[in-house]
Amino acid sequence: MENYSLEKVQQITDNSQGSNSQYCYKYPHPAVTSDCIIFGYDGINIKVLLIQRGIEPYKGSWAFPGGFMNMNETAEQCARRELEEETGLKNVAVEQFYAFTDVNRDPRERVITIAHYALVRLSEVKGNDDADAAQWFTLDEVPSLAFDHDLILRKAMNKLKERICFEPVGFELLPETFKMSELQNLYEAILGIKFDRRNFYNKMNKLGILTEVEERAKDASRRTPIMYRFNAEKYAELKSKGFRLEF
Repeated sequence: MENYSLEKVQQITDNSQGSNSQYCYKYPHPAVTSDCIIFGYDGINIKVLLIQRGIEPYKGSWAFPGGFMNMNETAEQCARRELEEETGLKNVAVEQFYAFTDVNRDPRERVITIAHYALVRLSEVKGNDDADAAQWFTLDEVPSLAFDHDLILRKAMNKLKERICFEPVGFELLPETFKMSELQNLYEAILGIKFDRRNFYNKMNKLGILTEVEERAKDASRRTPIMYRFNAEKYAELKSKGFRLEF
């Protein structure tokens, strides 16, 4: 990169202002996009939300919701806007987790994407007006994706596996009340391993982050499952002490 004196910088700035241009930079600019990896859970499987592209490149292929960032918005604002426009999802808490910068990742031009992920309950997803444009897929049903979105999905899953050890992701993915078996299925689906039922139940109960919704009636069958909800206060207390869930 060339070095410029203050006088030269001022001259370039003045020329730019004279041509009614707000920005002045002599080097090529990459475009920037935001992509959203949305995870849901149906009680058995982790699912991801995909949209079918209606334009080239990769017309007809499946990809993550996302698009180009406007000059007056942040990456997060772009992610939220694109998510609502393409899937109908509103007010989703997205979290930035990685920037993908491979030079040839987009055949149109030099594009950098800032990837975000979010966890939502399937019941909260209504979709947009085009029912064929957005669809949930289990991880083993995901088709080959457009651009480098296969790589983005792998990175997002690694992030989810990391997060589950520090935060109870069931807060976002499970219904307000749930069975212990649903929680176990969730952890198994994310981590890709099987747990001994008794050991899992004992570990979760000892943590104290679960509260029984109501006691099982004395005359109820032993097969009647106990329903739980997350205890947010207890979890916050554990997290302040450096909580980490080990299996």
